[in-house]
Amino acid sequence: MDLDSSGAGESMARLSPASGPDPGAESSDGQILPADSVIGHWVHRSPAVLRPFLILSRYDRPVGFWLLALPCWIGLALSALESGFAPNLITLAALFGLGAIAMRGAGCTYNDIVDRRLDAQVARTAGRPLASGAISLRAAWIWGFAQIGVGFCVWLALPRMGQLAALGAIPVVAAYPFMKRVTFFPQIFLGLAFASGTLIACLSASGTIIPATIALTLAIIAWVVGYDTIYALQDREDDARTGIKSTALKFGAQWRHHVHRIYLAAGSLAGLAAWLASGNMLCVLAASPFAVHLWLQPAQISEPDPESALRVFRSNVEAGLILAGGYLLAGGLQMFR
Repeated sequence: MDLDSSGAGESMARLSPASGPDPGAESSDGQILPADSVIGHWVHRSPAVLRPFLILSRYDRPVGFWLLALPCWIGLALSALESGFAPNLITLAALFGLGAIAMRGAGCTYNDIVDRRLDAQVARTAGRPLASGAISLRAAWIWGFAQIGVGFCVWLALPRMGQLAALGAIPVVAAYPFMKRVTFFPQIFLGLAFASGTLIACLSASGTIIPATIALTLAIIAWVVGYDTIYALQDREDDARTGIKSTALKFGAQWRHHVHRIYLAAGSLAGLAAWLASGNMLCVLAASPFAVHLWLQPAQISEPDPESALRVFRSNVEAGLILAGGYLLAGGLQMFR
């Protein structure tokens, strides 16, 4: 349920049966890797002393970096649609990209610190560095704070309104790893955490919250709930055995129906955001390819095959890029009206 998967199209170590943890694949020098680690990734050829920390931050599974950065970039694209292309747009995009790398790594480190005992009981996560004992708890905390330090430098470079919005997101981000223990809807908290990037980006670009910003933030929350439900399909048996809660378990056999409804809300709200930002009904079309991409996802998943859920989950990088590109294209066309 934390976004730690690999890039699309890359080979994966097979998941073990739910009856017990699989130690995972091995690197070329015999180090045990998580069961979902990407075989042959450059991280696994890095120096042995550094490798567990890179794996802890999921550098070998870059989809999460993209999915954290994309709500920010989509927010910047919406701001361009609403008020034109600001001179600092590229600078802000670069800052949010760097911040996503640092804070996703810090978030994964924090998540694994909190979940280290649960991870040891789940097939897909038993080989993670903390769960397997490859690094100590103290070392993980130091590494986490080092990454937060990079994120802090990015925060200092943001405009004041963006800084205030980022501070407001901290409680939600800190609470997320605990939500899977108390509610069947931890995906909502993940959505809130990721959608905070949209608010931060819009406030950094324009200094104010407009109705379009609210609509897009709600769209991002729905999008994240939908794709993380798909991601959680991989772990249903292990989650049920260890007491971890998720929307995938809550929805049960009706998960396709619910994901379709959630994705319908995401696509509709993304279109509404485009209209509110531009005042032009034709700009709703900017979100249409994104909406179609989401709608087609559930049909591409074969339940007996957990890797099909992983493939579809990873395709959301494309979906996010499509939405950002649609907004940017509409913003460019608006300039010539």
